[in-house]
Parts: sequence; structure tokens; C-alpha cells
Amino acid sequence: MTATMLAGRLDVAKGAFAVEEVPVPAPGPGEVLIKVEAAGVCLSDVHLIEGMLKPLYLKGDKVTLGHEVAGTVHTLGEGVTGTAVGDRVLLQAGETRDGVVHTRGVDYDGGWAEYALATATTLVPIPDELPFEQACFIPDAVSTPWAAITATGAVRPAEAVGVWGVGGLGAHGVQLLRAIGAFPIVAVDPLPAARERALAFGADAALDPADPGFAGLLREATGGRPLSVAFDFAGVAPVREQAMATLGEHGRLVLVGLTNKPLTVTNGTLVSYLRQQIRGHYGSEGQDVVDLVNLVRGGRLEFSRSVSGTFPLAEAARAVEALEHKEGDPIRLVLKP
Repeated sequence: MTATMLAGRLDVAKGAFAVEEVPVPAPGPGEVLIKVEAAGVCLSDVHLIEGMLKPLYLKGDKVTLGHEVAGTVHTLGEGVTGTAVGDRVLLQAGETRDGVVHTRGVDYDGGWAEYALATATTLVPIPDELPFEQACFIPDAVSTPWAAITATGAVRPAEAVGVWGVGGLGAHGVQLLRAIGAFPIVAVDPLPAARERALAFGADAALDPADPGFAGLLREATGGRPLSVAFDFAGVAPVREQAMATLGEHGRLVLVGLTNKPLTVTNGTLVSYLRQQIRGHYGSEGQDVVDLVNLVRGGRLEFSRSVSGTFPLAEAARAVEALEHKEGDPIRLVLKP
């Protein structure tokens, strides 16, 4: 192994991103050095580069991006047990330090690199049949909608559910809702390609939110039932108002997409009368990732359709540009060191 490696580094103070040559880190006690095989490119990475998101706990001005990471164990630090060199693993997207959640690739160096450090407890073994390109984005791109559905939204089988925004998170949301038995699943997106994708991923209907007959088409899709749960994966204020209006008694609006715009409730009296709820959601728990890997191992889930393209690590800036401009309407772009 050479003494240096390539890494996609963000200078937070200057807002400058570049792939640079940096020293290969050495694992300390309780740490593991991972040879990165694949790393996901997430919209939050784009937002970090643009300055829309800022690290809260980063020490210094520079960080290696990448919170969706999979690879093999290369070197064990002192005292590490339960894993061995060569093991195939993915990394949890963050960890708790002194009672505070720190995010990989945001608050400390992530996996847009040839090698990455990880606390041993953040390793999740993956089966041989799960490709690294699919494993890397299970933390976040899959685990976030999974937790939104199973925990925050508490969706039950046969509940009518709406999904607004069928991008990287929303597409997996449709797939996972199908897996747990929601019915019907109505996807809502202004892009024809996204609506087609939703149907391919298991939606029972896919609607254009700007269609003048939207309300009638929704009633037709649900057999006249109001929605029990509506998920906003887009993070767009008008989406939230439209989604809220589709809910019935005890309906839940789950806010997954992030926005700093105000949330408007047009008819507060009706929300109270129907005892509806607005629930915020962010991220997932470590067990969610473990559960999803087990579902893949058991043949219940697979994510081959989610890999929209791969880029060499050296072309990370190009991958960011492709995602920013939604070239090819990607679900997940993946970096390969």
C-alpha cells in the first residue's frame, strides 16, 4: 500500500471541492481502515459543496465527503475484535460521540477516498451476493425512507399512501412501501420519467401534481379513500400543502425532504377536527441498516435498478455536477476508487 491516496476534499471555509492526494490514515485503537470499493453521491453532498449545509462538529476547515460507503477491511486498529481483514462491509452513515450524532463525510472524514477510517462498531457485514455498488447507499438512500415508513410514518399494511417526489429517496420509498404491504401506493411527481420509474418500483398509480384533474384521479386511484399517510420526499412547500389536503381522519404527513421554507396549514380547523398530524423525519437508526441488509440477504429486497451510473473517484466533481443537474434523472450515482 502506498503512503498517499486520492480523496474528494471540501474546503468548507472557501466552498472549494477537489480530488487531492492526501496521506493514507492509520487506524487508532478501536478503529478499522477500510479499502473503499464504492461510495454514493447524495444530494446532501451537493448541498455541502454549495454551502446550503454546514458541518456542525467538524474540526478544521477541510473534510473528505461521502457518508454512503462500502468496501473491505484492510487494517485493524488495536483492540478491534469481531471482524477480520478482507471482510466485506458497509459503514453506518454516522455515529454518536459524547452523546451527539456526528455524520460521516460531514463532521469527520468520509468515504470519497481510496481508504477510509471507521470506528469498528460502525461496520455492518454484507453478504457476498450484495455488490458494493448497491451496498454503499443502503445507509441513507434506503435506510432514511425505511425509517420514515416504519417508524415515523408507522405505515400499516393496506393503508393508502402517497409519495411526493420520486427521486433517490422517493423511489426507494415506493419500493419499501410495496414490500411492507401498503395499498394503494400513489406516486406524485411532475416529471414523466419519474412517474414511469415509480410504476416500475411498485406504485399502483403515478400522478402529475399539476394535472387539473388531480383530485379526481387520486380518488379513482384509492377507490374513494383519503390517504392515511403522505410522504414529502421533495422538500417543496407547495407539495406539503397539496399532500396535506389528501389526508383523511388520523392522517399523517411525514416531512422527509428538507427545506427552510415556512410550512403553511391552510385549514387548521380541519386538521384539528380530523386529528391529523405533521411529523418531521431525519435519517435512520443503525438497526435500520442491519435490518435492510438482512432483507437483502433473505431475497426480499434488491437494489440493482438504483445504480444510475458509476464514476471514477478522480471524476467526483463530474458526478456532483451530473447529480446537481439531474442528468439522466438518477437515483444514485456511485464513485469507484
